Amino acid sequence: MKLRSKAAALLLLALAVLLLALLSLRARRDPQPPGIPARPEAAPQRRHAQVPTRPPEHRVFPGVTGRRSPRRRPPRLRPRAGRPRAASREKLARRPGEARSLHSVPPELWIHLAVVACGNRLEETLVMLKSAVLFSHRKMRFHIFTEDALKPEFDKQLRQWPDSYTKKFEHKIYPITFSVGNPQEWKKLFKPCAAQRLFLPVILKDVDSLLYVDTDVLFLRPVDDIWKLLRQFNSTQLAAMAPEHEIPKIGWYSRFARHPFYGSTGVNSGVMLMNLTRIRNTQFKNSLIPTGLAWEDMLLPLYQKYKNAITWGDQDLLNIIFYFNPECLYVFPCQWNYRPDHCMYGSNCKEAEREGVSVLHGNRGVYHDDKQPTFRALYEAIRDFPFQDNLFQSMYYPLQLKFLETVHTLCGRIPQVFLKQIEKTMRRAYEKHVIIHVGPNSMS
Repeated sequence: MKLRSKAAALLLLALAVLLLALLSLRARRDPQPPGIPARPEAAPQRRHAQVPTRPPEHRVFPGVTGRRSPRRRPPRLRPRAGRPRAASREKLARRPGEARSLHSVPPELWIHLAVVACGNRLEETLVMLKSAVLFSHRKMRFHIFTEDALKPEFDKQLRQWPDSYTKKFEHKIYPITFSVGNPQEWKKLFKPCAAQRLFLPVILKDVDSLLYVDTDVLFLRPVDDIWKLLRQFNSTQLAAMAPEHEIPKIGWYSRFARHPFYGSTGVNSGVMLMNLTRIRNTQFKNSLIPTGLAWEDMLLPLYQKYKNAITWGDQDLLNIIFYFNPECLYVFPCQWNYRPDHCMYGSNCKEAEREGVSVLHGNRGVYHDDKQPTFRALYEAIRDFPFQDNLFQSMYYPLQLKFLETVHTLCGRIPQVFLKQIEKTMRRAYEKHVIIHVGPNSMS
């Protein structure tokens, strides 16, 4: 009896296990009540930050097998067939992080810079050109007008500069020539050869636009920036200069001039932007004849009429021209032609106070005497800077120390006015060298 009882118990246990297995199998095959379609299992997907709205899924009814159609990627846009532009070809040819080659810049995009140097102005001119090359980005063409005796020295000095700087410019040396009137009389007008600037539209016939500067000018930021002011000319403007003074009651023209002059204070021609094409094509109003005169035809009769009334030579003639043609002149702020007059009577150039001096004009010989040590310190810092040295270590920091010795002067009391733009320019040049030429991955 005991054996039969044990056998019956084992049989019941086996039936129970078999029943559970059958129920489990049925549950797997039919997880939902009849009539409700089952969803196919989807593969697990990665979660993204933004999940697009999922389109309605295809349902699969019992007895029908189906799979969700794969999501289509949007078609990849292909470049338009045709010849690539020059800028695109140049970009493809450069390695990642490589600076744009100056040789690839077309000539029509170059900056044209002109200067007239006679007598003892060789060193001053070279320091001015050095300041232009140190900070500028675009390729430049220097038009140097000088006496025969200075030509070999200009050539020699410019060719001795390092290749990394000479590749940024080309230069051409011209003789001093005057197309009308007595050359000797023109040459002696005000400073030696200064009147040559009046004849630049006649001589440089293949040049569209030009920046003329005196030899005693220093660029404290890229020449590219003042060159951009040409874009701000309206349809009648063909030249740009800064006011001779900011305050009429202490300005020279408003107090002493014996001839017509532009505006209330006159303009200073030490830094002058010119659209030469417009100048050559314009008929200028004048006090000589009722009709207009071309630029070249106007110069000699204008000089003959006013030569006994002018003090500052060619600058006075320019003031007379733009007095009769004010719509032709664009006046840029004093920060682009900052002179001792802007600080020796108290700071009166508000733009320089806000943004710093962009172009320094050391007229009155202040680079070579002790009257304005702040101007002289800037001149000597650029003159003595070795080309390949670090700008901050070999120019900016020594310049700060020199400025500490000038705080007793009126101009020296506002060192930030002189240092703001040059610091910004040096920082940009340093960052460009480190990031582009060295590369961020090379910095430890």
